[in-house]
Amino acid sequence: MPYRPNFRPTTRSANTPGRRDRRVGLRTALLTASVATLFAAGAVGPAAAAATGTSERSGTATSQTAATSEARVTSAVLDLDHPARNPQVRGKDVAYDTASIIKVDILATMLLQAQDAGRDLTPQERAQAEAMIERSDNDAATALWRRIGLAPGLEAANKRLGLSSTVGGAGGTWGLTRTTVSDQIRLLRAVFADGKNSSASGSVLTATSRDYLRTLMTRIAAGQSWGVSAASDSGAGWALKNGWLQRSTTGLWDINSVGQVTSGTHHYLVAVLSDGNTSMTGGIAAVEHAARTAVTSARAAG
Repeated sequence: MPYRPNFRPTTRSANTPGRRDRRVGLRTALLTASVATLFAAGAVGPAAAAATGTSERSGTATSQTAATSEARVTSAVLDLDHPARNPQVRGKDVAYDTASIIKVDILATMLLQAQDAGRDLTPQERAQAEAMIERSDNDAATALWRRIGLAPGLEAANKRLGLSSTVGGAGGTWGLTRTTVSDQIRLLRAVFADGKNSSASGSVLTATSRDYLRTLMTRIAAGQSWGVSAASDSGAGWALKNGWLQRSTTGLWDINSVGQVTSGTHHYLVAVLSDGNTSMTGGIAAVEHAARTAVTSARAAG
């Protein structure tokens, strides 16, 4: 199915009462959802995390998170219609936990491996890919994580996709993969580059693979359609994947969002990573503010 931007006019403008009301409703629904729904996209607490591939790991990353309760956020934006420019990065371009945004990378790796084998995805793989991206299903992600060869398989593919600072989570803990906003922009560029803009710069993913992955990113379940989409113009298209994870050692939240948005006449790749958030709703608000600020700055640059 060809890629078409996701059009949801009532949710695009952050300045209209309709959008504000709907965002409040979505956030309320997210916080009052059943435990099973929360598990489907980012585990809450150690027992849930262990069951869904996002369990906390010991060592430096956990210690750093536990050492501070202050939230931090880093964003990056690239004007897809001016790819010769470097991404604009706001904040320190350091590693964060991916939570469920890693699912884009898992599927890109799966598609690349299938290309190498000269085959299409099987019906089962397609069903798992669609559940993983559209509904952020963790069981599907775990199955495909194993299929691609865990962290070694991911990292081998990432070298070819141009990523240089992403380290796969140990064992089955795909949600604790560590990445930077710069690497996420590189991944997004590999997915969204095509002949329709000047960024067709030799992605190792075929046009068919790119089209499939980004189409799934326009079908995100309504309750998960927050994040970088806030930076898209009212009525304009967007494609995204979000991730959220409450760390059991601190109770603080990792909230991330990556994707493509349309603003004015240009298309922008946007990645926002954050951690240390005291609540999920507060983290979402911070991520959306960072996304809007990044795109506004990129538009001002011309």
